[in-house]
Amino acid sequence: MSTHAKRERLLLAELLESAGPVAPTLCEGWNTRDLAAHVVVRERRGDAAVGILLKPLAPRLERVQAEFAAKPYEELLHLIRTGPPALSPYGLKQIDEAANTVEFFIHAEDVRRAQPDWNPRDLDPVFSDALWSRLEKVARLLGRRSPVGLVLRRPDGRTVVAHRGTPVVTVTGEPGELLLFAFGRQEVARVELEGDKEAVARAYEAKLGVAL
Repeated sequence: MSTHAKRERLLLAELLESAGPVAPTLCEGWNTRDLAAHVVVRERRGDAAVGILLKPLAPRLERVQAEFAAKPYEELLHLIRTGPPALSPYGLKQIDEAANTVEFFIHAEDVRRAQPDWNPRDLDPVFSDALWSRLEKVARLLGRRSPVGLVLRRPDGRTVVAHRGTPVVTVTGEPGELLLFAFGRQEVARVELEGDKEAVARAYEAKLGVAL
């Protein structure tokens, strides 16, 4: 596993362990046990995980995820920490970095920011740049359902267009915060929005992210 993905994996497991199995998360309807089961199924049950993106297969995903959620919580945490099985594509360094760094970062924040008195992590510049690089690649996918034009901007002025249209809302923040916003965690993302008042409100309420 590559450095960023491995670090975020272990941090997520640590946060899940500290929170316990019934703590809230930012994932609607999921507690920490449900989130842990999701992470394990995504890596270890590709036959079911396709239901994340394909609605007709979602019922199968829900059944398999419920089966994993019924396992001992400690077992789920062990499976997260040890990573994917040997023959999983997630075991390849390049795929692990591309697919898991952001996944684990987002879910770690799903656990952290659902608890009281949280503060944003102080991310090192190298990691922030890695998150930005990924955001540049997936911004259009994440913002495709935005009802307004959406531009994501770093404090240094670098931008990426998440959705073309008018009126335009510009969202400014650090890469990690922009990722959280684009993944539908608008309420907890530490960002500033500029644009028409009504358009800004619509951007906050938009169903952003990967779910279909």
